[in-house]
Amino acid sequence: MSPLVFRPILKRIRWGGRRLGDLLNKPIGPEADYAESWEVADHGDDQSIVTRGEYSGQTLHALVERQNVPLFGRHAGQQQFPLLVKFLDASDVLSVQVHPDDRLAKEFDPQENGKTEAWVILDAAPAGELYAGLKAGVTADDLRAALAAGTVESLLHRINIQAGDCVFVPAGTVHAIGAGVLLAEIQQSSDLTFRLYDWGRVGSDGQPRELHIEPALRCINFDRGPVGPVEPTVLESDHTLEELVRSPQFVLRRHQAREPFAMGQDDAFHVLMSLSGSGRLLCDDATVDLPRGQSVLLPAERSEAVIYPDNEITLLEASLP
Repeated sequence: MSPLVFRPILKRIRWGGRRLGDLLNKPIGPEADYAESWEVADHGDDQSIVTRGEYSGQTLHALVERQNVPLFGRHAGQQQFPLLVKFLDASDVLSVQVHPDDRLAKEFDPQENGKTEAWVILDAAPAGELYAGLKAGVTADDLRAALAAGTVESLLHRINIQAGDCVFVPAGTVHAIGAGVLLAEIQQSSDLTFRLYDWGRVGSDGQPRELHIEPALRCINFDRGPVGPVEPTVLESDHTLEELVRSPQFVLRRHQAREPFAMGQDDAFHVLMSLSGSGRLLCDDATVDLPRGQSVLLPAERSEAVIYPDNEITLLEASLP
């Protein structure tokens, strides 16, 4: 089964910008609110569509149904592609929000999954920041009082970030992405979000946007406390291979290379995202160009894949554990 390349699904939201096109080569229009590019998606009506090869024109969900074993290998039996892979451009700060875990997600919506996610920063303003977790010791009563007083920001753990940082955000973690941040996001296939606080903003109708305070409070893990950038673990030195995240939901690794390197066959799928630089991927007589912003899905049933950097390339790799 050859590498799979998909048409990006572009989302326009009020907090978006233009860097998905300007920096990541996405086919955006003239507007200035392009917020998300869903690179690999099998979520309801949001379906990645193959753009080349023998499966051109087919949706990712169709491949899950018809090519389950070649796609998933040792993880065969999946009813849905388990990961949702995105690029996000936050030109304005996002709302403060939280996602449920798998158990709670089914209570709110039987069709949904929990949402554990990870962010890898591609670009950030000089004062770029994220909010990840609550300050140590914050209780549900503390948060309720702050919501009533409009002082939620004082309870949030704020971190300054720069390009290359990775932040792991398990389900139940209060979080928000700050203004001026461009990032790659790997998450469970879910779009279940509860908005806790929106900085006092109003929508296009002049009214405050809907909050979901009671569901959000149910989902928050008050024992988690502050969340900071992960400390990468170096796995290989012939080219720099780092493991950023290993969780029950996904494994996240980062390749940085100037010379060609191979990814052997391990009977599992791998999603690759080009974060910087450029190159080419050769696998099963197929060649995929890897400019910055390109994503590709390597199915489980394939031969060895070899990446040839043009000068230097940084690739994010996501898979199941």
